[in-house]
Amino acid sequence: MRLALIPVFIWLLMVVDSPGWAFVVLFVSGASDWLDGKLARWLDQSSKIGALLDPAADRLYVVVIPVCFGLKGYVPWWIIGVVIARDVLLLATAPLLKSRGITALPTLYIGKAATFALMSSFPWLLAGQIDGIVGTITFPIGWAFLIWGVALYVWSLILYWIQTVAVVRRMPRVTGA
Repeated sequence: MRLALIPVFIWLLMVVDSPGWAFVVLFVSGASDWLDGKLARWLDQSSKIGALLDPAADRLYVVVIPVCFGLKGYVPWWIIGVVIARDVLLLATAPLLKSRGITALPTLYIGKAATFALMSSFPWLLAGQIDGIVGTITFPIGWAFLIWGVALYVWSLILYWIQTVAVVRRMPRVTGA
């Protein structure tokens, strides 16, 4: 459902210029993601497609939403550049890892915390665009989550690169990789 809501979010924010309704879409998206994960763990169910689509949806949200925020002037472009560059730099490690027979590094808790903080900042920043007391209260909360998210994003990148360097130094190349 989250993937289907991305174009709806873009349309509401960029075409209709309705940050309130775009906020609702983000809230529903986040709630459905949380509920889906909770149910999967509770029922002890997982799928290969879910394991692939969930992180893909996270990455799409972490690119699409900041770009929309940049186009609307909600967030400076340098912050958006840092967020996107981190994901691009992590993607660049894939060939190095593959050459050592590894498909991915273990997920770090700080990486999950960074994504959580960034994803949490988005609806708060949107609500901060609403006139009145709602915007006045939620805007600084959104920025607090965004600053923490960006800082943790950069820190997790450093830790992932340290892991990648360790793998490259310690593991021999796999032939045919």
